[in-house]
Amino acid sequence: MTTVLAIETSCDETAVAIVKNREVCSSVVTSQIPVHRQYGGVVPEVASRQHLEIINQAIAQAMDESLMDWGQIDGIAATCAPGLVGALLVGLTAAKTLAMVYEKRFLGVHHLEGHIYATYLAQPNIDPPFLSLLVSGGHTSLIYVKDCGIYETLGTTRDDAAGEAFDKVARLLKLGYPGGPVIDKLAQTGDPQAFTLPEGKISLSGGGYHPYDASFSGLKTAVLRLVQNLEKDGEELPIADIAASFQETIAKALTKRAIACAGDHSLKTIAVGGGVAANSGLRKHLQTAAAKHNFQVLFPPLKFCTDNAAMIGCAAADHLSRGHTSPFTLGVHSRLPLTKVMELYGK
Repeated sequence: MTTVLAIETSCDETAVAIVKNREVCSSVVTSQIPVHRQYGGVVPEVASRQHLEIINQAIAQAMDESLMDWGQIDGIAATCAPGLVGALLVGLTAAKTLAMVYEKRFLGVHHLEGHIYATYLAQPNIDPPFLSLLVSGGHTSLIYVKDCGIYETLGTTRDDAAGEAFDKVARLLKLGYPGGPVIDKLAQTGDPQAFTLPEGKISLSGGGYHPYDASFSGLKTAVLRLVQNLEKDGEELPIADIAASFQETIAKALTKRAIACAGDHSLKTIAVGGGVAANSGLRKHLQTAAAKHNFQVLFPPLKFCTDNAAMIGCAAADHLSRGHTSPFTLGVHSRLPLTKVMELYGK
């Protein structure tokens, strides 16, 4: 049983967790949403300073709640890519320091690999191969999960990520930040068929459309034009109907691509990760479509959809059990393809 203390500071959550293989011993998450809401989005420098203020307390709290001592910890891990450079440095530096002081093995973890492993926390018996649909504020991808550290990207967004589109449309509708939860809530009372919005297909040079890639920038612009036209006519904005129609379009687009991708690659399990995995519309559409094709679709618990350190610890524990460790010279990366995960570990 491999036990890891993991730190996640890639964006605006300061998180620390202790994970034993796929079992969460403690998980502490402190969100900065109240701090950034006034700016309408995450301010990188503010996020870094907030991490600095909170990180030591979060580590102490995670240790206390786990009822463990440092002698029971096998390794120390931290997210090192992708993310906000300043924010990542706070977590990575803390992890390196703890590893040196307590003479533990150190691991840098890819943030998206963490989201893949979030499913393992609720489904400890799942093993590759399977298809991972990663949908968050910064990423929207279809990943063929072949083994620990071995991934193939089959589809992605060509512009805005799904979560980013939610935030931008929420700002357009003056709903505040973050946009995902408030649009999801409003959509419950709206008509998803009220407005027809573009799916966002990607044309291929030889004709036809890419089966797995998506685009959400045009969808965002379509909502902008819709709002402008309604306001020009002096009509009161049907906010709930717009939210429902927008959410319906994204959920159907993601579901269509995920089902097609799984079928084309003979994968019977679709594991969903990232903040948008909490969206009720996506859950409903994907579960319904999966049932028709006899696919298994897995969503992590809501607390593990958004950024957390438990998923980072789960990934790190698997790597550590296979003998993978990172050098103390490892740095942070604002961008790093998931296919380069194994470059984070020594040979």
